[in-house]
Amino acid sequence: MNVQQKLEILADAAKYDASCASSGSKRAGNGKGVGHTDGMGICHSYTPDGRCVSLLKILLTNYCTYDCVFCVNRVSSDIRRARFSVDEVVGLTLDFYKRNYIEGLFLSSGIVQSADYTMEQMIEVARKLREVHSFGGYIHLKTIAGCSEALIARAGVFADRLSANIELPTQRDLVQLAPEKKTSVIEATMGQIHAKTVESEEERKASRLAASKKPAKFAAAGQSTQMVVGATAASDRAILSTATHLYGQYKLRRVYYTGFSPFPEADVRLPLKATPLVREHRLYQSDWLMRFYGFEASELTSEANPSLSLTEDPKMSWAKAHPEFFPVDVNAAPKEALLRVPGIGYKNVERILSIRRYHRLVLEDLKKLHVRVKQGLPYLVTSDYLPSTHILKAAEPVAAQMDLFAPVSALTGSL
Repeated sequence: MNVQQKLEILADAAKYDASCASSGSKRAGNGKGVGHTDGMGICHSYTPDGRCVSLLKILLTNYCTYDCVFCVNRVSSDIRRARFSVDEVVGLTLDFYKRNYIEGLFLSSGIVQSADYTMEQMIEVARKLREVHSFGGYIHLKTIAGCSEALIARAGVFADRLSANIELPTQRDLVQLAPEKKTSVIEATMGQIHAKTVESEEERKASRLAASKKPAKFAAAGQSTQMVVGATAASDRAILSTATHLYGQYKLRRVYYTGFSPFPEADVRLPLKATPLVREHRLYQSDWLMRFYGFEASELTSEANPSLSLTEDPKMSWAKAHPEFFPVDVNAAPKEALLRVPGIGYKNVERILSIRRYHRLVLEDLKKLHVRVKQGLPYLVTSDYLPSTHILKAAEPVAAQMDLFAPVSALTGSL
């Protein structure tokens, strides 16, 4: 095969791996080579400011010695196979970058010969890009679970982000669909990455050198993982519980959820229908609530209802199930309470906390902040609004002392 034919096969084979975002990396150009990563990082999507960024996302090879039932690249799968050499991946990355097609490289691989051998090949790609060609663009390496600790330490020197896929939510699921893989081995790899990250940070803090001369950060953009959703009967409760454990134990930047998609001649143990995309979406919403809004996985599902609603976002579901918590006064409630009001996002909570230091907020203020007011009306209180009751603005300052017997509204102070 020529490089173009290999690229067609191995770029298509990499499409199932979603864990390729890169927020958190910053690598300045050195004036000798090509490329740099800016503070925005690189994502395989649109950034919040509307900028479309891209990266070369390929497998080193789709040959694999493992026979994971849910994977289209498993050893028993009857698909076209291909394998890049190290120099071919390096050449593709540089050529695509110079043509402004990409801003970095996401490299994964099937396992050939052994975990160590495959990892060595991937590291060599990153080493050549960094040391031989002075490439300053983003590099994400998908680590091979079970490879040696020395290889993990070397990979983090060249890569901006490392990741190790947890694959499926529970060990029982792995036994069912990927018996050659073990949760303990995958988590051991995550633990090694986390330990090296902490060690690197401590070395940098202890160093008395100038910031520009300090040792480079180990995998500056952190680590992530991915799990397949819907290939087994694992509930949303089990999935979120696993995610909570991984975030807490290994300080992951992201857990990615990929809905299972059936493929031709699949194993009979796999479902015939694809996982609804809305389920994947609800898991991402729940994940966001756990990371930024202070929710626990146990609050979003229960033993009686282990599945997330497909028709309603999890924050709204929680609000409806806990009427005793509401309404929340946007002018007095703490941050933790404001974060639980439907329609008010994380950034708007910060804005509300800042604005109310200077004046009390009214409903119009929330509209100007682009709060989803219709969604939040039953759950919040402002100076001129109570749930189900529109109140006129106070004619007098709210803080003014009222006469005990004056004919005024005890709610607003207005005559």
